[in-house]
Amino acid sequence: MASPECAPVAKAGGLGDFVHGLGRELSIRGNHVEIVLPKYDTLRFDRIGGMHKVYRDLWVPFYDKAIHCDVEYGEVDGLNCFFIDAHSEHGFFNRGKIYGDADDADRFAFFSRAAMEFLYKSGRRPDIIHCNDWHTGLMPVLLYEIYAGLGMGHSRACYSLHNMGHQGWVAPHVLRMNRLDVGRLMVPERLQAPGNPAEVNLMKGGIVFSNFVTTVSPRYAWEIQHTEQGMGLQGLLKVHDRKFGGVLNGIDYNTWNPEIDPHLPANYGPDSLPAKAKCKAALRARTGLTDVFKPVVAVVSRLDRQKGVELIRHGIYYALAQGCQFVLLGSAPEPAVNADFWQIKHEMDASPDCHLELGYDEDLAHLIYAGADMILIPSVYEPCGLTQMIAMKYGCVPIARRVGGLADTVFDANYSDRPFEHRNGYVFDDYTYAGMEGALGRAIGLWKRFPEYFRQLRVNGMRQDHSWNGPGQHYLDIYNHIRA
Repeated sequence: MASPECAPVAKAGGLGDFVHGLGRELSIRGNHVEIVLPKYDTLRFDRIGGMHKVYRDLWVPFYDKAIHCDVEYGEVDGLNCFFIDAHSEHGFFNRGKIYGDADDADRFAFFSRAAMEFLYKSGRRPDIIHCNDWHTGLMPVLLYEIYAGLGMGHSRACYSLHNMGHQGWVAPHVLRMNRLDVGRLMVPERLQAPGNPAEVNLMKGGIVFSNFVTTVSPRYAWEIQHTEQGMGLQGLLKVHDRKFGGVLNGIDYNTWNPEIDPHLPANYGPDSLPAKAKCKAALRARTGLTDVFKPVVAVVSRLDRQKGVELIRHGIYYALAQGCQFVLLGSAPEPAVNADFWQIKHEMDASPDCHLELGYDEDLAHLIYAGADMILIPSVYEPCGLTQMIAMKYGCVPIARRVGGLADTVFDANYSDRPFEHRNGYVFDDYTYAGMEGALGRAIGLWKRFPEYFRQLRVNGMRQDHSWNGPGQHYLDIYNHIRA
């Protein structure tokens, strides 16, 4: 598996959880899994066991020169991880962060070549090379354009799309940088960006050259083929439909499980739900909310446009007006959004019923899931989403917009066609204040008037299996399919 992220040592979002969770599941099932990552200066070195150099003097082609790298090995939660350490004046992985620089495309195009060169030079011939997002989109291209002819023809490429909003649009120099044939690849059926013939689309390269393409939920797979969520690649995904499918992500129940969670003041499960009240009391004490008979509505989210910040903002005021308490944990990368939520925080500072924590706090995240009654997830689009799966495990009922992975996992208490024991939340379709109020209002009403039914919704969610067990088997089926 090649990726720019792997939790907990290099994590910026859900991709890190995906690589960690799937890697562990495949290993548990007896497969030999190796993960290749950049050696960032921001790695959580305290979470890497036995780190040492295993390959010296890896010279990676770079234009008409080569960049000297070493490769280090360490164990992360039992996973075999290899870290590419580039010695170059470019400082590709010494930026104090994973993403966010103007030359990100160059950085990860170089990483793609370095990962392939490491596999080749070290004599590794994996059955499957599993690449992730635009950052490693060049790896399937490099495999079939260069390395298959050097003895790696046995390896097959699986490519996973995690978010179509980031595709790696870049000038053709990244092809020359990697000694790839620009004329051969800069054509519409290969890497040329749709709508801009002067640009390379790295994600497109991964789709075209891989043996199978996955994305992180069945609903999102449909959306990116048939709606504007494909961000310009809808037609390409339809062309490659026979090698494309959606596999829902899982969550790691070693980390997210209220029955064993060390972050909580009391552990509980579906058969010991009253103990959740202790977590609610602890959440109120931690966030300064008064201890009153009211439901707690929560948001745990990155505060950006994709996550529905307008509806999150409206949801705060709506929930308070309906007699609820509200807790939010999240950070906003966009300055205007950040300023807006800081203004709300200052406005609510004296409120006994509202607390905004603008940042990220792992302990508090666990406590919010355990202490809240409902969680609001009004995404504009959501490839998979882990928030709703985690919340349900903790008996926190999701109120979600019916898009992507949310549509595949949250089933409306009133309107789902599933049996009641499979219903676990409230959903809405329209990205409007009225749409969100309809779902959140129904959830609040049930909590107030029919507490036994609300309790059953909690238990329904807690009993559903969103572990990596099912997705792990799906991926093994895909790997065996493309090996054959």
